[in-house]
This record gives sequence, C-alpha cells and structure tokens, in this order.
Amino acid sequence: QVELVESGGGMVQPGGSLRLSCVAKGRTFSTYAMAWFRQVVGQEREFVAASTWGGRTTYYTYYSDSVKGRFTISRTNTGNAIDLEMHSLKSEDTAVYYCGAGIKRPFEVVSSYDYWGQGTQVTVSS
Repeated sequence: QVELVESGGGMVQPGGSLRLSCVAKGRTFSTYAMAWFRQVVGQEREFVAASTWGGRTTYYTYYSDSVKGRFTISRTNTGNAIDLEMHSLKSEDTAVYYCGAGIKRPFEVVSSYDYWGQGTQVTVSS
C-alpha cells in the first residue's frame, strides 16, 4: 500500500518554529516532485514548497512568496521523504499542511500530484 505519512504539526506562538516531516511508504518517490501544500477550511489548497528531482542525487527547491525566507524544504531518506522547517511563524500560516508526490508539471498546482498524505494541523496563535 502506497502512502505518505506526515508528522510534526502542532500549536505554536507567533514567531515560533515547527518542523514537519513526510515519509513515503510502499514505493520509492526519489525521482518525483514532493511538496507541501496547505489548506484552510473553506479555501483552496495552496502551494507552500516543493523539492523536484534534477537527476541523480540533485534536488531543486521552490517556495511560495508567502513563505520564502522563513520556510526550508529538504529531501531526506535517499529522496523518499521531505521535511519542512518553519520559522518566524505567523497567524496566517495556520492551516492543515499536506504532503504530495507527483511527476507532472507545473509543480505548484494540486492537480500535478497523484499521492497525498492525510494532513497535519499547524496552529499559530498566542
């Protein structure tokens, strides 16, 4: 059974930090794009960050403007997992964060991803 398993969500005060992890199970995704999206109830799922395969052991990273400079995505576990380091968190970062894996482009859109995790809640509040 293929699945993406997320962990690391929680509640943090504004200005704080959290680390999310996503591990792929059941198959290898080392040549896939793996990404983080987030969704607030009543809104569309939005792109946060992506790690795309550049050949051999090379991976490229991309970020939405809203998180650039505050979030860092990294590829681990021989390319079959991704982490998201989140710093200087703001109340507007509150959302359910989803991990996705896919091979289609563009990587910033939900429809390019064939596999999704169950989501992990991140709440930024004082």
